[in-house]
Amino acid sequence: MLLKKFTPKRTVCKVTFTMPVEAVKKQVAIAGDFNDWNPAEHVLEKKKDSYQIELRLKPEQTYRFKYLIDNELWENDYAADEYIPNEFGTEDSVLIIGN
Repeated sequence: MLLKKFTPKRTVCKVTFTMPVEAVKKQVAIAGDFNDWNPAEHVLEKKKDSYQIELRLKPEQTYRFKYLIDNELWENDYAADEYIPNEFGTEDSVLIIGN
């Protein structure tokens, strides 16, 4: 699930990425254009019934991303704005941030 919230001057979009706890055994990370596809940079924090992370991203951008679940399974976000094929024969989730 994705939740987008702009700062008052709309210079930053705070995006909350959420993964249900049922889908994860140990940990979940997010990798994408915003962190050079490095899942070690953004590990989601376990909350009561989900894993979450809030990233501050630039408006008027499109970002590709995927979740890495338990260091072995790459998954898309079912609430992504769209999906784009990648060079691995699968698809990446796409996040579109307007202005």
